[in-house]
Amino acid sequence: MTERAQSTSTERALRLGTRRSKLAMAQSGHVAEAVRRLTGRPVELVEITTYGDTSREHLAQIGGTGVFVTALREALLAGEVDFAVHSLKDLPTAQPDDLVLAAVPLREDPRDVLVARDGLTLDRLPDGARVGTGSPRRMAQLNAYARDHGLRIETVAIRGNVDTRIGYVRSGELDAVVLAAAGLNRIGRIDEATDFLPADTVLPAPGQGALAIECPAADAALAAALAQLDHEHTRAAVTAERSLLAALEAGCSAPVGALAEVLPGGEDVHEMRLRGVVGTTDGSTLVQLSTTGPVPTPHDGAVALGRELAAEMLAKGAAGLMGERAL
Repeated sequence: MTERAQSTSTERALRLGTRRSKLAMAQSGHVAEAVRRLTGRPVELVEITTYGDTSREHLAQIGGTGVFVTALREALLAGEVDFAVHSLKDLPTAQPDDLVLAAVPLREDPRDVLVARDGLTLDRLPDGARVGTGSPRRMAQLNAYARDHGLRIETVAIRGNVDTRIGYVRSGELDAVVLAAAGLNRIGRIDEATDFLPADTVLPAPGQGALAIECPAADAALAAALAQLDHEHTRAAVTAERSLLAALEAGCSAPVGALAEVLPGGEDVHEMRLRGVVGTTDGSTLVQLSTTGPVPTPHDGAVALGRELAAEMLAKGAAGLMGERAL
């Protein structure tokens, strides 16, 4: 035990608020261990049920934005937990004044993956294949891909945890489902993916693969401790992606994809490329654009990059393609 851990071991345990799902518990467990190492204090997980966990309606029907987050934030503000871990893609783009996004750790693989019967890949799906996803964003891009490549697929709206979704494939009800690579990685099941979908084919959701660690703004000491888990380039990337989403006035269940990546360069020269897509769920129309600029280390620079690309996309007709608007 380190000297720091010995000196703080008598302090009460930090309470980490988390959703109850297997994936949420796994990713919160990783964060809890990192916080224990940083602070020397014990961390206990406090399971919280959100509206998105109990409702069986599709996300577009229940509003999408904030349905997995609100209960956790209420627990933070009520003092029931000290900090919370979210999947960053679930966070509304507006940050409450009384809560602070203390850290965005190093991002996992942001791509989507296919889990298909018989080891099938996207380009080898049979004619008329049924592909399950709960995401209008994925539907739009999968249907556009199929149209462009002369394929005929049927995208089927589904909900449920990883076991439920993969179960549709194992039972033969669906030929394939699309999931986030990061989620499968975090629960140790990435080997079940039969195809990794490149961002050129399916752009991920803004913030996909990243975690958000949030705590009350009034707890400056805890915020400072958690900030040590922040990853600068991941923070810049997801800030740009979420700025794009906000400028499009789109909710997290809207058919919007975005990905910002730091491009390799010289020793001291780095650029960031931000790509965005908006489409109709049948794939008949997509607006897909990108922009590149210096890596925006200040927060305002990343916000500006997202707004710049959003303005270009809106000028190309993106607003008319989004059925889900932010409330």
